[in-house]
Amino acid sequence: MTSEKFTQQFQVPASAIDERGHVNNLVYLQWCLDIAEAHWKSKTSEALREKYVWYVLSHNIQYRASAFEKEELRIETWVTETEGVKSKRHYRITRTTDNKTLVEAETLWCFLDAKSLRPTKIPEEILTLFV
Repeated sequence: MTSEKFTQQFQVPASAIDERGHVNNLVYLQWCLDIAEAHWKSKTSEALREKYVWYVLSHNIQYRASAFEKEELRIETWVTETEGVKSKRHYRITRTTDNKTLVEAETLWCFLDAKSLRPTKIPEEILTLFV
């Protein structure tokens, strides 16, 4: 199962730049988390978001090239695997001017009941939202 890609474009803000003059590595990770949340919110109702939450189990991120202030970037995310309580989400961040891949990443997420914070099997109603 691979979901459709969810995409956003943005300009690198000055706040993302570190002492070396390029985007800080932690900022890329935050952008990945932000787009995952935006994708989740775009597909679900408030009632579903009150009933279920996602927690990160692991991140894997590969930095391929640097980004700099005011560059235009595109970030994409998509889901490739879901089994039981776990889901694997992928990310790609590219510079729009030359389509250069800057970051490739994946996160393993765990699906939880929002009230008990206990892992719960991903229901069909959630699975079908991302196919």
